[in-house]
Amino acid sequence: MSHASELTVDQQKRLLVIARSTMETYIQTGKVLNFDEKDLRLQDEEGAFVTIHKNGQLRGCIGNIIGQGPLLKTVRDMAIASATQDPRFEPVTPAELKDLELEISVLSKPRPIKSVDEIKMGEHGVIVKKNGIRLGIFLPQVATETGWSKEKFLSELCSQKAGLPADAWKDPATTLEIFTAQVFSEKNK
Repeated sequence: MSHASELTVDQQKRLLVIARSTMETYIQTGKVLNFDEKDLRLQDEEGAFVTIHKNGQLRGCIGNIIGQGPLLKTVRDMAIASATQDPRFEPVTPAELKDLELEISVLSKPRPIKSVDEIKMGEHGVIVKKNGIRLGIFLPQVATETGWSKEKFLSELCSQKAGLPADAWKDPATTLEIFTAQVFSEKNK
């Protein structure tokens, strides 16, 4: 795994607090919070997704695959984006905040694979690219949550997320990259 190091339970809790307080403040006031963190691990540049669930159902999920600044800032920004910019959903309202549960996925750096045999379901997230353009991504937990076979997982990634034919993953012009994620949520903290 190419994380700088696994996050400790305290670091996970801190990132969940950052995501929650940022989302709530932004939804209620439109203000973006700034955090002055002393923990250098939270300053590492890593990709992360913030997923919002409401009553067990997806309510928003946005992230950066590659870190574009400190992890805590990525989590802060993705918490706002997941709540307000996921094109599949209307923006979160203040009345919903109490019913939401946040999950954070901190990502390793993606690496290209030569064969789908390298994909470990439930351990690897997958990025599909065609002609060098990143088109779709599934986080590792999608495989676990859906129970899909590897073929179904890849077909859904191509058709649902990338707008490609379902069998595009078999095309030599399509490239696949895998990554791992350290996933944690308010549910288990």
